[in-house]
Amino acid sequence: MIDWAKVRMLRHEVGEEDFSEVIEIFLEEATEITDKLRNAPDPRTLGEDLHALKGSALNLGLVLFAEMCQAGETRAAQGRAEDVATAPILECYEESRRVLLAGLENGLGR
Repeated sequence: MIDWAKVRMLRHEVGEEDFSEVIEIFLEEATEITDKLRNAPDPRTLGEDLHALKGSALNLGLVLFAEMCQAGETRAAQGRAEDVATAPILECYEESRRVLLAGLENGLGR
């Protein structure tokens, strides 16, 4: 679910202080988009929303979440946004978020 080597690499690249800020910004942006997908999904922007989530997820090593976003983004790009099941993507985000934060708190990704 989490590529901890990617997390360590990002932490090393940006530095400890900026790493915390990167995590905070990701969570804010991801929460904004996932709230939109949960409460008022727009088929016209679904592909863009999933693309944004995918990019951020890849940067933080959230592999499974990024893969699910990619699959949905591809469907939306094929004109099949109505076929994208957002509930599993949102569940994966919540679980990935939980695992990431718990892992960081327990020293993983150092």
